Amino acid sequence: VQLQASGGGLVQPGGSLRLSCAASGRIYSIHDMAWYRQAPGKQRELVAAVTAGGTTNYADSVKGRFTISRDNAKNTVYLQMNSLKPEDTAVYYCNVDWVYETLEGTVVAEKRLGQGTLVTVSS
Repeated sequence: VQLQASGGGLVQPGGSLRLSCAASGRIYSIHDMAWYRQAPGKQRELVAAVTAGGTTNYADSVKGRFTISRDNAKNTVYLQMNSLKPEDTAVYYCNVDWVYETLEGTVVAEKRLGQGTLVTVSS
């Protein structure tokens, strides 16, 4: 099983980016999915989260600018980021709360943080 994040890059202030994070493998179920970020010299913080039922919550700093969504059929979570600001510059990580089966047949329930994707907002 793995998480594959993509979509980061360099964008000018006011621009937009869309991040994706796809989960793959022998997945039984995925509960909450979320995006975190960590800026240089700062602690990792929750950006947005979405439950299996579609309930969302956002950090105050991104409300009205970012939208989290998920495609349960594709086991994928997205983060649409609009009106980007230099202070949004960070490594963004997806996080999933899931149940899956290992190659050895063991069923595992865990929360996993995927590899990060760098978002740089600069002119």
